[in-house]
Amino acid sequence: MAMLLALPVQAQTADKNAPEMSSRDTPATFKAKVNLVLVPVVVRDAEGHAIGNLRQEDFQLFDKGKPQVISRFSIEKSAGQTFAEKRNPEVNTPDKSTSAPVVMPERYVAYVFDDVHLAFGDLARVRDAAHRHLTSLEPTDRAAIYTTSGQTMLEFTDDRDKLYATLLKLQPRPITGSGAPECPDVTYYMADLIQNKSEPQALQVATDEAMICLGLDPSQPGSVVMARQSAKSAAIRKLSAGDHETRIALNVIKDVARRMTGMPGLRNIVLVSPGFFTGTDRLQDKTEIIDRAIRSNVIISALDARGLYTIIPGGDASERGTTINPAFAGARVQYQTDSALIQSDVLAELAYGTGGTFFHNSNDLDEGFRRVAARPEYFYVLGFSPQNLKLDGTFHNLKITIKDAGKVSLQARRGYYAPKHIDDPAETAKREIEEALFSREELHDLPVEMHTQFFKASDELAKVTVLVRVNAKQLRFRKAEGRNRNDLTIASALFDRNGNYVVGIEKHLEMRLKDETLENRLRSGLTVKTNFDVKPGTYLVRLVVRDSEGQLMSAENGSVEIP
Repeated sequence: MAMLLALPVQAQTADKNAPEMSSRDTPATFKAKVNLVLVPVVVRDAEGHAIGNLRQEDFQLFDKGKPQVISRFSIEKSAGQTFAEKRNPEVNTPDKSTSAPVVMPERYVAYVFDDVHLAFGDLARVRDAAHRHLTSLEPTDRAAIYTTSGQTMLEFTDDRDKLYATLLKLQPRPITGSGAPECPDVTYYMADLIQNKSEPQALQVATDEAMICLGLDPSQPGSVVMARQSAKSAAIRKLSAGDHETRIALNVIKDVARRMTGMPGLRNIVLVSPGFFTGTDRLQDKTEIIDRAIRSNVIISALDARGLYTIIPGGDASERGTTINPAFAGARVQYQTDSALIQSDVLAELAYGTGGTFFHNSNDLDEGFRRVAARPEYFYVLGFSPQNLKLDGTFHNLKITIKDAGKVSLQARRGYYAPKHIDDPAETAKREIEEALFSREELHDLPVEMHTQFFKASDELAKVTVLVRVNAKQLRFRKAEGRNRNDLTIASALFDRNGNYVVGIEKHLEMRLKDETLENRLRSGLTVKTNFDVKPGTYLVRLVVRDSEGQLMSAENGSVEIP
């Protein structure tokens, strides 16, 4: 019994002797999880203009048909969002120079060309239109070019000549197949119907075409069996090839969205593609892309590179003959039409699911690039925490309505996948800090002052110091075992002139203050210093401070130019 009573006494003694403040540095690496569901919504009037005067109570949100409480609501306005540069206060230190205002990037646009699925003619047209479009970029814009094949790439830059040169390298790069029509030539959509959905009419249409391209006589024994086997084999090959190319294209888009998480400003992805079929087994891939884009404040817009297209009944002049069985001629045209239409579904889903624009059914590609590269003037972000959510990874359909809206149109994400576990508080805090660090938005929940200095050790080496002063009067402390407790996380990061992440450091300040020490800190405040070893150049400085007890957060922008 005596030993059991002694343990708390030892703990209290140890706590009294424990240091009142301790700090540790960790590299600024982050890992995001998803609990809160965010839903970007664009509302347009009858003329197609974005509406920006709606309130939270105007919206209704349904998850699997059940109404949900909207717990987070914000209105994003693209026009006029600029980075307000700050001049740092003069620091009277002889060997250190103060930073000056620096013009830094405000918007990042990643152009993703789907060279895996693009035909040569379509690619040539969109390449020329993209060349003309790039001349309209602002000096504060940064652009990058990526391809789904991965064979042509240019990271974010303001060098227009490099962008133009990269465009000229674009060419169709199909991953599978020789490009010559197969016998029979079934689409990925038809292959899915034949193999995965066992649709007899689709198999019969492919069999009928195989009879023609193989030159079989239907009156000869075994010819129909041979044609049907050829149709099944073609469907198997096309299904495998189509799934491979779809998976690669979606992975590239996902990687670009992940890459843009580290860009400190407005973020757009422009997907230039003829579209591609995505079966039910790719639903989660699309949802993961939409979730990541929303979490990273990335808007995906899409341009259908086919322009205004038509389906020629029976195929064009390059295709073989006509169908043997007239009964299936109409079905063949319908499958061709359905296949062409369903290809664009993925473009619409990614665009509407992230608040972007989908441009299609038009040959005015110049206007198309103008629209998809611009963010909607207004869009809303609704957030909700699903009630009684089962952690089973199932898909949830979402529906957004507006009360007494009149004649308006909405574009919003169509659903999400339930998580398989819930974030713990540490993961939630880390995600919130990451989102704030890679943003331009300034937050002022905590009274924080930031000062930057630099010192040049040589022509090739310099040190940047970020000084942070926190007014402790607005911090909430929790009393425990005779101490006043709270923890501060101070995350600082440097970005280069093109907005690329250079280096970051997290400082964790653990406070276990005695009453008399707390009184002194309330008067004097807390000062934390972070040093970075860098090369001379122009840097954007981003600071985020978050406390653990009040869960308040502040974020500041700064800049430094080292000659």
